[in-house]
Amino acid sequence: MTAPTVLFICTHNAGRSQLGAHLMDHVAEGRVHAISGGVAPADAINPAIAATLDELGIDTSSAVPRAVTAEDLATADVVVTMKPNLNLPGPIHGEHVQWSFPDPANWDADGARGIRDAVRAAVEKLEQRLR
Repeated sequence: MTAPTVLFICTHNAGRSQLGAHLMDHVAEGRVHAISGGVAPADAINPAIAATLDELGIDTSSAVPRAVTAEDLATADVVVTMKPNLNLPGPIHGEHVQWSFPDPANWDADGARGIRDAVRAAVEKLEQRLR
């Protein structure tokens, strides 16, 4: 059985969608293929987000924000938008899950731990449903 692909999308692919994809990889242990993208990618992952993931033993050193593509949307089994009303580059062909998390762009690690834990709880529920 092929692992389902879950695509996490936010605006800059520097915070929320990076959390989603990295936490899904961590939680699912290979049962799910997680990817992420943004509609207006930043130059680098948010350092506060990277620090909170590092606290869980998750290495983000090779994480680079990237643009979500129409092909991503067409091939993902599940598309998770991390905020409402994103202007996507094409239609979603798989299941669409909408979450609403605040943008941690200007937060420090202390502030970002709460969103990390909230995204982790949502990811754990989604991963259990996909089993």
